[in-house]
Amino acid sequence: MRNYLVFSFIYSAFTLSFAQELNFKITVNADQIQTSDRAVFKDMERALANFLNTRKWTGDSFKNYEKINCTLFLNISKMPSIGNFVANMQITVARPVFNSNYETVLFNFADREWEFEYIESLPLEYNDNTYMTNLTSMLAYYAYIVLAMDYDSFSELGGNMFVQKALTVVNNAQSSNRVGWAALGSNRNRYSLVADLNNQQMIELRKNTYRYHRLALDVFDKSPDESRKVILEILRNVKKVWTTYPNSIAIISFFDAKSNELVNIFSQGDLSVRREVYDILTTIDPKRNIYQKIISN
Repeated sequence: MRNYLVFSFIYSAFTLSFAQELNFKITVNADQIQTSDRAVFKDMERALANFLNTRKWTGDSFKNYEKINCTLFLNISKMPSIGNFVANMQITVARPVFNSNYETVLFNFADREWEFEYIESLPLEYNDNTYMTNLTSMLAYYAYIVLAMDYDSFSELGGNMFVQKALTVVNNAQSSNRVGWAALGSNRNRYSLVADLNNQQMIELRKNTYRYHRLALDVFDKSPDESRKVILEILRNVKKVWTTYPNSIAIISFFDAKSNELVNIFSQGDLSVRREVYDILTTIDPKRNIYQKIISN
C-alpha cells in the first residue's frame, strides 16, 4: 500500500474519510472556437474533472490530504463538426516534499495529439479491458501515468502496476487508428512515453524518480550537500541512458519538470559539483538558457 504516514504534514482540513486518489483541476480553453454554445466547454470541464477525480483508480486507500494534485489545461484549437474537437493538452503533477511547504513538479508533459468526441451531458464511459472512446482512453492513460510517477517517487519502481495499466490502455487503443497511440508516430506521443517507462534498458530513469525525491529532496533540509551529490549521481545516470536514447521523451519530460528546480538546487554548494552538473545539463538539455545561473555565483 502506498503509505504516506511516514510524513508529518499537518492539514487543517484533515479528515478520516477515505477518498479517491486524484485531485485534478481542469481548465478548458476554447477561445479559438467560433460557436454560440459556450456552455458545452464548462460542461466539459466538469465532466473531465468528475471522471478523473471520482473514479477509483487503485486498490489503495487515500485520505483527502493524500490526494495527488494535478492540473490539466486543454486548449481546443478546432471543432471540425458538432461534438468533434482537436486540441492540445498540458498536464502538471505536484508532489509534496517532506518537512517543508514546498511542492516539487513531478511530471510536466505536453500532448499535442488530442482528438475526441464530446456531447454535452452524455456520460463518459470507460473500461480497462477495452477501447470505448478516445477521450476516456486518453484520460485513463494519464491517470495511470500520474499514479506511476507518484508511486515511483515513494518507493523504487513502486509504479510498476500503473505503467502496465497505461500500456494496456495504449494497446487497446491501437485498433482505433487515432493519433497519439501509434508506435510509428511522434517520439513525443502517448505510446512513446509509456514505452520508455516500460523499457528495461531505461529502467534507471524510473529508479531515479525514487532517488531524486526520497533520497535527495525529502532529506534536503537536513543534508543539502549530500542531497546535491545524490542528484549529481542521478544526472550521471540520466546521461548514460541519454547516450543510447538521445530522443527519449522520458528524458525530455524529466527536464521539463525539473530544470528550474535543478538551477535552484545547484546555485549553491560545492563549485566542482556545480560545474559537473552544468556540463551534464548543457550537454543533454542544451536548448535551455537557464543553466548558466548554476556557475555564475
